[in-house]
Amino acid sequence: MNANQLNKADRMRGALWGMFVGDALAMPVHWYYNIAALWQDFGQIRDYQAPKAHHPNSIMALANTSKAGRGTQEGDIVGNVILKGKKQHWGQANRHYHQGMHAGDNTLNLLCARVLLGSLNTVGHYDSADFLREYIGFMTEPDRHNDTYAESYHRDFFANYAKGVTPDNCAGTEGHDTASMGGLVSLPLVILAALRDGDLATTNEAALRQQRLTHRSSLLERHSLQLSILLFHIFHDVNPNSEQLACAAASRLSFPAAEVIESVRRNQSSDLEVIGGLLSPACYIDQSFPSVLYLAARYPNDFEAALIANTNVGGDNCHRGAVLGAILGASLGFEAIPKRWINGLTSHVELNDEIEKFITNFE
Repeated sequence: MNANQLNKADRMRGALWGMFVGDALAMPVHWYYNIAALWQDFGQIRDYQAPKAHHPNSIMALANTSKAGRGTQEGDIVGNVILKGKKQHWGQANRHYHQGMHAGDNTLNLLCARVLLGSLNTVGHYDSADFLREYIGFMTEPDRHNDTYAESYHRDFFANYAKGVTPDNCAGTEGHDTASMGGLVSLPLVILAALRDGDLATTNEAALRQQRLTHRSSLLERHSLQLSILLFHIFHDVNPNSEQLACAAASRLSFPAAEVIESVRRNQSSDLEVIGGLLSPACYIDQSFPSVLYLAARYPNDFEAALIANTNVGGDNCHRGAVLGAILGASLGFEAIPKRWINGLTSHVELNDEIEKFITNFE
């Protein structure tokens, strides 16, 4: 089907599956910064794989277990409040962030996106109180998931929660890594849910309302609005051109994606010269979201090539992959996603039910 002939349900289905596919594909090499080590451990990743026990670039042993960022591991937010029974993985050098997970599994932030998806499906509309209740239950009850790492915003949230702060005020104050790519991965859900109201202002406000529950960052909000605007136009324009839309969003963020892509095509350059060269592959939003926009514009008609490229440049490729998957899934539709990636997701049966219910509720 021509992308311009897609209906709203086709685009929703593509966006939602794209999120989970993009994350799971990158999971085994999440936060690899040594590309030679990535190739040595896995070769070029084209399909789901399980992570190795050893991670050449892991700094989990330096992460603070009582709050955001780096620090000591004397605190017990990790171990006693969240990630119960999993703190032992944090103190070991070169321990993989997703220790013991399986090929096709999703990382914690995408599992939290499923918590939001379940809340939207149960309530039938966005309800921040319901999401927070479900999020807290999911994170604090033992054995609800098999991931072993929680990034800074989760640790700050539950450090405040453990002090008795009300859930709607538990988001941590802005730190050096608050404005990170992980703050965007759940937003496509509330953006898509808000589309039925039909105006951009409502869609933007929905994205910011959800984000402020877990992230307080004006820098992050600037980038979140560009994601909201981009997805809104993909769904509402008569003939949306995802390459032009992604380049326009990048330009508004002061990254000349159109010129960079022209140079890459002319010189037959590697994506590593852009992500890892011009742009950092790390999580920080001012680099990571332009990287997503670059890949969306570089591969506007090839979902598979875009997600493989994202995975194999390393860095925060899981969270970039989730957002890239949502953008290109919305642009190209569900049929553009390789079936082996859909069927290879560990939770693909449950996800299918959840996604179809969401489409029924919000189309």
